[in-house]
Amino acid sequence: MTRILSAVAWPYANGPRHIGHVAGFGVPSDVFSRYMRMAGHDVLMVSGTDEHGTPILVAADAEGVSARELADRNNRVIVEDLVALGMSYDLFTRTTTRNHYAVVQEMFTAVHDNGYLVERTTFGAISPSTGRTLPDRYIEGTCPICGYTGARGDQCDNCGNQLDATDLIDPRSRINGETPEFVETQHFFLDLPALAEALGHWLDEREASGAWRPNVIRFSKNILKDIRPRAMTRDIDWGIPVPLEGWRDNPTKRLYVWFDAVIGYLSASVEWARRSGDPDAWRAWWNDPEALSYYFMGKDNIVFHSQIWPAELLAQNGEGERGGEPGTFGRLNLPTEVVSSEFLTMEGKQFSSSRGVVIYVRDVLERYQPDALRYFICAAGPENQDSDFTWAEFVRRTNGELVAGWGNLVNRTASMIAKNFGEIPPAAELADVDRVLLDHVREGFTVVGELIERHRQRAAIAEVMRLVGEANKYITETEPYRLKAPEQRERLGTVLHVVAQAVSDLNLMLSPFLPHSANAVDAALGGAGEVAPMPRLEEVEDLDGGPGYPVITGDYTAAPAWASRPVRVGAPVAKPTPIFTKLDDDVVDAELARLRGDQ
Repeated sequence: MTRILSAVAWPYANGPRHIGHVAGFGVPSDVFSRYMRMAGHDVLMVSGTDEHGTPILVAADAEGVSARELADRNNRVIVEDLVALGMSYDLFTRTTTRNHYAVVQEMFTAVHDNGYLVERTTFGAISPSTGRTLPDRYIEGTCPICGYTGARGDQCDNCGNQLDATDLIDPRSRINGETPEFVETQHFFLDLPALAEALGHWLDEREASGAWRPNVIRFSKNILKDIRPRAMTRDIDWGIPVPLEGWRDNPTKRLYVWFDAVIGYLSASVEWARRSGDPDAWRAWWNDPEALSYYFMGKDNIVFHSQIWPAELLAQNGEGERGGEPGTFGRLNLPTEVVSSEFLTMEGKQFSSSRGVVIYVRDVLERYQPDALRYFICAAGPENQDSDFTWAEFVRRTNGELVAGWGNLVNRTASMIAKNFGEIPPAAELADVDRVLLDHVREGFTVVGELIERHRQRAAIAEVMRLVGEANKYITETEPYRLKAPEQRERLGTVLHVVAQAVSDLNLMLSPFLPHSANAVDAALGGAGEVAPMPRLEEVEDLDGGPGYPVITGDYTAAPAWASRPVRVGAPVAKPTPIFTKLDDDVVDAELARLRGDQ
C-alpha cells in the first residue's frame, strides 16, 4: 500500500464553474483517485474553493455585495455541483477558514525565517478610476520578448516567459480597458533565484522518471531559464494578513492569493486530519518520503505548481542556496507529478462567460445524466492536447457509445436473465468461446489500471469500451435467445452466467469513470448498488470559531478491489430499466439556440 495525495486545483469562487474547468481539474482527478483506492492505496483527495484576490472584489462590487457574501454563495454552488458530479473528495473546503489562515501564515513565517522572502520597493498597478490594485493577471499587453498581444502581467502564454506588468508594451486593464498607473509600493518577494538550483535538480529528477507529460516538463524547464523574484504580497484589503510586525495590522497589505491558494493543499490536509480526530494524520502524506503526490489542473496553472509551489516547499524545508531549517510542518514532500490537462473549447471557441460562450456544470447536470458528461470528458477531453466540446459530439457519444454500446449490453444481459431465470444462473462446463471472453475481460484490469496510473484515461476508457464490444459480440455469436429447448437450458444458463460475469467485471473497470451508473448496473445484476462510494455534502462549523460552511467528504473504504470478483449465483435479477437516457435529435439545435441566446 502506498499513500497517495491527490491534490486537485482549487476552483476560483468568483462564479460558478463551467465544464471546461471540471474537464481540467475535476473528472481526471476523481477517476485517478477512485482507481487508486480500488488498487489498494491509501488516498487523500483534497481541494476547496479559492476565495481571495481582486477578481472576487470586482465581481462583488458589480453585484453590490461584500466579497464574503459572494464567496459564500459561489462556494455553495461549486460544492453542490461537484457533489452532483460524483467527485470523491476526502475534504473539499475553502480558503476563508481560520485553519487555512493559520497554516498559510505559519508557512509564510517559515519561508521568511529561512531568508527566502525579501522586502523590496517595486511598482504596483493601480486602476485610475477606482484606486484599487490591479493584479498581474488582470493586466494585458504586448509581450516584450515575442510580441504576443495577449500577454498577461505575470507571464506570456505564447512564449512561456515570466513577466512583470511593467514589462508589457501598451498595458491595459482587463476589467475596463483603461491604462493602469504604476506607483511605488513595498512588498515581500519570494527569492526564486536562490531556489533555482534546487528547483532545477527536482525538475531533472522528474524528467528522468519519465512520468510527466512532455508538454508539462518542457514548459516547466523553460520558465526556469528566466527565473526572477516574485511578489508574494499585494496592496489589497481582501486576503490573509502578513504575519509580521508592521505588516500584520496594515489594512491594505495582504498575502498574494496565489501564495495562499497553493498552500491550500496542505491546509486542507491539516483540516481533514483535525476533523478525523487525529490532528497529525496529515503527516503520513506530507512528511513520509515514500508517499506520492499528484497535482491536477489545467495548463494555465502549470507555473504555480511546477515553480511557485515547489519553491515555497523548498524554502520552507530550508533546501535553497541559503539553507535553513524546516518549519513547524517538518520537511514537506514536493509534487511527484504535475498532471496538467490542455484546454477544452466549446463549439470551436474559447470558453468565455462574458461573451456567452459557456455551459455551466449545473446547467448540464440539470438536463443530462452526470455520467454522460463524465464519459465525454474521459473519452474526448483535453488530456494531452486541446479538444472541443460540441453538442453534436456529446449526443453522438452518449447515444452511440453509452446507450447503444454499454447500456445495451447491460440491458440485454439483465433482460435475458430476468426472463429465463429471474436470478443469476450457475455455469456448467465452459466452452472455448466462454473462456476467451472471460480471459480477455480479466486481462483488462491490468491493461486499464496501468493506463489510469499513467494518466492515459482516454486510452483506458477506450480499452474498456473495446471489451464491451467483445461482450456484445459474444452474445451475438452464442445466441442465447435461441437456446429455448429443455436440453439447451444448461447451456443457456452458462452463457448468461458468463455474460453476467463479464458485465460485472466491466462495470468495476468503468466505476472510476462512471460512478453513478456503476451503482445502477450493480443493482440491476442483484448487487447492493454500492460499488462506487459517493461523496456527500456536509455542513460543518469552522474548527477555530469562524462561520460555518459546507464541505464535500465521504467514506470510500467500501470500494471493491480492482480485480474480477465472482458474480453471486442466485442473486435476483428483475426486468431492467435503461441505465442511460437516449438523447433526442433536437438536443443539438436546442442547446445551440441557448448558446446564441435564443432561449
